[in-house]
Amino acid sequence: MTAAEQTPRVDTGTAEARTPRFDPELVQQGPEAMVRWALESFEDDVMLTSSFGGESAVMLHLVSRIIPSIRVVFIDTGYLFPETYRFMEELRQRLDLDVRVYAPQLTSARLEALHGPLWDGDPSALARYQRVTKVEPMQRALEELRPKAWLAGLRKVQTQHRAGLSHIEQQGHYTKICPILEFSDDDVHHYLKQYDLPYHPLYEQGYRSIGDVHSTRATRSGQDAREGRLLGKHRECGLHTTLAGELKGASVSQVTSANLLSSYNDVR
Repeated sequence: MTAAEQTPRVDTGTAEARTPRFDPELVQQGPEAMVRWALESFEDDVMLTSSFGGESAVMLHLVSRIIPSIRVVFIDTGYLFPETYRFMEELRQRLDLDVRVYAPQLTSARLEALHGPLWDGDPSALARYQRVTKVEPMQRALEELRPKAWLAGLRKVQTQHRAGLSHIEQQGHYTKICPILEFSDDDVHHYLKQYDLPYHPLYEQGYRSIGDVHSTRATRSGQDAREGRLLGKHRECGLHTTLAGELKGASVSQVTSANLLSSYNDVR
């Protein structure tokens, strides 16, 4: 049992609080058991994030069967594939999802007109792009929805960073839960087939890890799926690295204020 899978503590900035105890045996019982634990522990104070990417139907179906009223946060960078928007709408209707869309405060047209293609610049420019289009909208979602727990469909096989995650971790006020962390690609395929769920429309064309149009490429047979994402050396968009690091030991309002200042001082 890792330290993160012991009883996590929440730093409220005042009194210390504890989340309900997470029994590591739940991991052996499967993803459904972890989602039920989230429901029993946090009731309606839970949210799910989804990119509506290649295999997103797995987590959306798994979680919505157990928590039908869950709030699904979708970050719309303004640069997603048309197929992604249509896929989101298809799954929203089919699974009766409560999708909450959060977009950057700078439109894509304004951002690009004033600052050019930041995603195609040096690592500093890419980091600024990710902060404005992804991290800040996510912070706003957390600030407005104020969940106690955050469910995410991260899997260990996706990136080196994700390989080191635990099924449950504390990030600031939030308990982050990754029910399908151990899922292999075969597990994902089996689940989709079992419940007659679709892959993203571009998946069969080789787009297995799908983000913005300018940072997503089709991959060939034998290539790692994340090789199709031009996201810097860590192959992460910032939501589960930059934001995670900033939330540790900080209150939401402090993080949001600091990052808004950074975003608009750098990209305005």
